[in-house]
Amino acid sequence: MRFGFLRPFAVIATCLFTPGWALAFETSATAAYIYDQSTGTVLLSKNAETPLPPASMSKLMTIYMAFEAVADGRLDINEELPVSSHAASFGGSSMFLDTTDRVRVEDLLRGVIVVSGNDASVVLAEALSPDGSEAGFARMMTERARQMGMMNSTFVNSSGWPAAGHRMSMEDLGILADRLITDFPTFYPLFAETDFPFDGRVPSNSANRNPVLAMGLGADGLKTGHTMEAGFGLVGSAKQDDRRIIWVITGLDSREARAEESVRIINWAFRQFAEKDVAEAGTRIATADVWMGAMPTVGLTVAEDLSLLVPVLNQGDIDAEVVYDSPIEAPITAGQQLGELVITFDDLPEKRIPLVAEEDVARGGFATRLRTAALVLWQKYGPANVGEVPEEA
Repeated sequence: MRFGFLRPFAVIATCLFTPGWALAFETSATAAYIYDQSTGTVLLSKNAETPLPPASMSKLMTIYMAFEAVADGRLDINEELPVSSHAASFGGSSMFLDTTDRVRVEDLLRGVIVVSGNDASVVLAEALSPDGSEAGFARMMTERARQMGMMNSTFVNSSGWPAAGHRMSMEDLGILADRLITDFPTFYPLFAETDFPFDGRVPSNSANRNPVLAMGLGADGLKTGHTMEAGFGLVGSAKQDDRRIIWVITGLDSREARAEESVRIINWAFRQFAEKDVAEAGTRIATADVWMGAMPTVGLTVAEDLSLLVPVLNQGDIDAEVVYDSPIEAPITAGQQLGELVITFDDLPEKRIPLVAEEDVARGGFATRLRTAALVLWQKYGPANVGEVPEEA
């Protein structure tokens, strides 16, 4: 059976591999994660689950929680927040706030996103903390991260200031970037702003440090980071036509290396892969045997329209593997997940697509159970098994 360019197999376990099509991407980053958001495809994962010092890239978690607070009414975008002596004490990248300032939430968000203000991060953190402290907010950050599936992130502060135990994995940063883009489309354009002069007090610290925003490559976010411990890093995103990618890199040795690596990633991800429509929702991919059901089989379908990201040099069929526990016991409900379609590309992590029941299958009546029992007895005691003599001990 052949569908489009996908060849489905109704099997329990079959390893089928297609020839390699695209050269693996080699990065000089110590850890990296590249994700095609449009198709949910991980294009590269290098040490991506290892918790590492995230530097200012961890400010994305502070931003996410501030966006949530604005969305649910705990913060007003025009509300003015006070600046504590703790917030004003921070050096490094800063809005250069002092304790006489009261700053609008919108300006603080821009201050964190565009100029990476450590002080602005702390002002937001103290406003949202259950006990008014940055440490209390950091504990909230860790708890919220776990809820979002970011299991390799632990926060000690709101800004990414070097601290023992303050860690994030590159995969977690990719998850966070995905959520920022998806959950807050109204706020996301803030990440593309290239300049935020605030009140003009520090003109030399008004430019966005993201090196690819102005390169015409579709880049529109998200956040740079740098400390001596972490090296130079970037959580980036770019959109070209209908495709969007997210990439996270860290451990580079200069701003120039960070920019060059980001350009290489953008070009590789968009030029070496193309999105292909494979199946519409409800298309039968395989058929599975049913145990004790009113019908002997059930169709396995994809619940949503299925698109795959494939290397551009592959224009033929794609071999895949259908995995399910056979036989499937009735009753079965339409839409119930029964298995997975597993697609493996050389040099890419495998992609697993849920397969669901095409229709309801009721549990069989007395006649069905009787036939099943007879079949079991036949298989156990039928002619093929009659007259067998046990081997001697």
